[in-house]
Parts: sequence; C-alpha cells; structure tokens
Amino acid sequence: MGRTLTRRATAALAGAIVIASTVLPSAQAGPPTRDARASVTVAEKRSASPMPRPPQLPRDFHGKGRWVVRDLDITVPFTWAGRDGDSQMVAGGPQYPIWFTNLIYHGTLYTLTYKWPGLTEHPCSRIPGFDLDQLNQALRGARFVGREILQGSPDRHVNHWRAGVVLPKKPPGKFLRFPLALGDVYVDQDNRSTFWQVLQFGVQNLYDPELDEWLVMDTFGHRPGRVTLPRRCSAASNGPTPHRAA
Repeated sequence: MGRTLTRRATAALAGAIVIASTVLPSAQAGPPTRDARASVTVAEKRSASPMPRPPQLPRDFHGKGRWVVRDLDITVPFTWAGRDGDSQMVAGGPQYPIWFTNLIYHGTLYTLTYKWPGLTEHPCSRIPGFDLDQLNQALRGARFVGREILQGSPDRHVNHWRAGVVLPKKPPGKFLRFPLALGDVYVDQDNRSTFWQVLQFGVQNLYDPELDEWLVMDTFGHRPGRVTLPRRCSAASNGPTPHRAA
C-alpha cells in the first residue's frame, strides 16, 4: 500500500509539473499566437456555458466494452443492457479470471459473482426495494467535475460527474468521516443518457485489494437490450449486501 501511495503521489506531482509547464508562459515567450488566442476564447466560452444536467441511465439501452481491474492487471469483456427499466451488467465469462453479473430487476438489486481471484463462495445476493428511479435519484445528486475528452478511437467529449456516500453525515469542519462509496461517471456531452466510462471505488468493490474497478464502454446504443435473471438469483432469499452496484 505504501508503494502505491508513493506511486500515486509521484504521478500527481509529475502531472502538476507538466500542466504548469504547458499553461504558464516562459520568461522568453513572445505574445500569444492567433491559434493560442482562439484556444483561450474557446476555453472561456466553455467555462461560461450553463451547467449540464446530471447523468440519467435510460430505460432501454445496450452497449459493449471492458471491465478493468488495474491492480490485478485484469481486463475482461463487458456488456451493459437495459429493458423497460430493468438493467444488467455482465463482466467476463467462464473462460476469464473474472465473471460476474449485476442486475436491477423488478425493483430488486442482485449481484452474482461466478469467478474472482481468491473467492470460494458464490451466493446470489439481493437487496429488495431498489429500481431505476432510485438510481437516477442518486445520480441527480452528483457533483459536476468538468468537461473533458476521453482520448481513444474515437475521442469522446464527456461531462465528468462524481457521486459518493460519505459517513457519518457531519457539517463542514474537523470531523472523522469515511468515504463509503465513490463513483466517477463520464457521460456524453450531447446526451446525458449515454455512459462512456465509470470508476467505482469503495466497499462495493470489497473483492478487489485496492477497492477500485473501471467499466469502459466501446459502444452505447438506445435500443432495448437483453436482461436475464440467473436461475440461482430467482430462487435466492434475502442475502448479504452485494459487493457491487448495477
């Protein structure tokens, strides 16, 4: 853990140096070029643009991408689909080191982990009384981080949001508090219901040593997808709290 914290601190410092060297003019720099002035003008217009609306997961959608667990050096195929307000995530498969599914199905949150390094128990856990409306209600409380570009093929212009649960609830000041769960959500700037990337961090990722996992979408469409409750979950009684959230 100490090595990890040192690595992250070093990376942050290096990033700050790069940003400073890029943004701050040198003592020998001449007046800004026309291209530079145009870039500043575009940046000013973007900063003055109205606050975007928060993310909203649609009732019907389907997409494919990757589930990434960086500290385990594992990346597996990932699908995410919604139909009539139900939704399902599937990461990996029987031939991969990770395989799990999360569902919001008929007002209940399910999670079933078939495979995970070091895991020997595979129950289907369920939390009743959770649906799409409650998920979107939580997303409405997300904080806007900024407009960003996810570099790839193609580059994606996104709005970056952060949602989280911190306990205990205390006013500003010197209080002991813990980040129970945090999520960084990246949605398309032209459609807040198109999700391109999500970082999950917290107790919902208890199986991962560093508590963080990524979903990265390569496609995301707005037609109904396939949502199937596993047989093991259809017979499950009330179980322990899931380690993941759909």
